[in-house]
Amino acid sequence: MELIGRRGDGWARISSESVSVDEAIALLEQNAGEEGRPISGSRDVVPSGAPFAPRFTPGETILWQYSRHVEAVRVVRDDERGLVIWIPAGSERLESAPADGRRTRDVPVHERFSIPWVMRETTWRGQGVLRVAPTGKPWSLWFFRAPDGTPAGVYVNLELPHRRIGGTSPSIYSRDLVLDLWIEAEHPGSEDVWLKDADELAAAVDQGRFTSAQAEAVRTLADHATREVIASGAWPLDEGWDTWNPDAVTDAPVRLPANAIVDAARARSGRTSLEG
Repeated sequence: MELIGRRGDGWARISSESVSVDEAIALLEQNAGEEGRPISGSRDVVPSGAPFAPRFTPGETILWQYSRHVEAVRVVRDDERGLVIWIPAGSERLESAPADGRRTRDVPVHERFSIPWVMRETTWRGQGVLRVAPTGKPWSLWFFRAPDGTPAGVYVNLELPHRRIGGTSPSIYSRDLVLDLWIEAEHPGSEDVWLKDADELAAAVDQGRFTSAQAEAVRTLADHATREVIASGAWPLDEGWDTWNPDAVTDAPVRLPANAIVDAARARSGRTSLEG
């Protein structure tokens, strides 16, 4: 990780170009292949900010799709600002993993996007985590907890704006953009902010997952996130989600439902990250 700034002080620029959020998103949506489509293939996939987008009910179980990752999550709140969900410890998930049995993080970064992969069933490890997906924004914020329940920090996951699926397989979908930001929990108001996985983004270009221009678009989105959310402490950082605690019902582990999305996800595999 690389220290890029501290709230209240100056910031190190991440990208070398100045383009709008919409321009960066448009570039990243080009030529996404199979990874750029939701697993369901449903025609009823709509942007989260569309007036006819499905809304989810507090307590409802939905799926959170990241390209080839499918997670069972529980809705905390859903309104015009965004979706808030909780993932209890032990909740079920499907994730792409190296076909040879290694964990993804055990694969050297220079081959991480070019090896065969399969879907693997796992569970959410560690403490429960609260996620907020602001409507129409190319990022979500994950509020992590220490083992004693105190705030551990906030992870800003760069991703395409969410799309939603209603009906019998309620779900949201996005494409992960590899690069992330980490806001330390210490010193509220003047937290250190770190850039994470810049080496993995460079490897994604070398192995054909992104073009050089798309990688620069990802870095541009990181700059927008630091300005729009982190530096000013804007929503959802200003609503106390770092200290929110679930009740016993909300904190019960969530199981993967039996539906078309989960069935299709289990069957996926590919020879590289560009296939399947």
